[in-house]
Amino acid sequence: MSKFSIVCVDDEKIILDSLKTQLRSIFGNAYSYEIAEDAQEAFELIEELVQDKTKVLLVISDYIMPGMYGDEFLIRLHEKHPEIKKILLTGQANEKAIDQMREQAELLFCIRKPWTARELESMIRKGLDAE
Repeated sequence: MSKFSIVCVDDEKIILDSLKTQLRSIFGNAYSYEIAEDAQEAFELIEELVQDKTKVLLVISDYIMPGMYGDEFLIRLHEKHPEIKKILLTGQANEKAIDQMREQAELLFCIRKPWTARELESMIRKGLDAE
């Protein structure tokens, strides 16, 4: 049986907890919901999931994080795993950075902080339907 996962990456624990709670409320047990507090942790987590035969369907990433910004993270992620859908969650990314991520990382959507549960659900459903 295949396993499917959604990975959330943000340096703020409260954001990660909120995302995980909202995702579980929307999708129940259809997916596993994994979290990472920075890009390096996310890369390691994604590799572990892949080795465990878990298909990472979607990554939701913050833009401003210590160590590596979300644009670089998503572009590098796309180079290694182009099949993973990508959504940026940000309060600070500029349009130039977003356009670059759309072009180089096939960014699906940019959700601005603070987001609504309806907006989050809509974007994720659209992203997963593109599967």
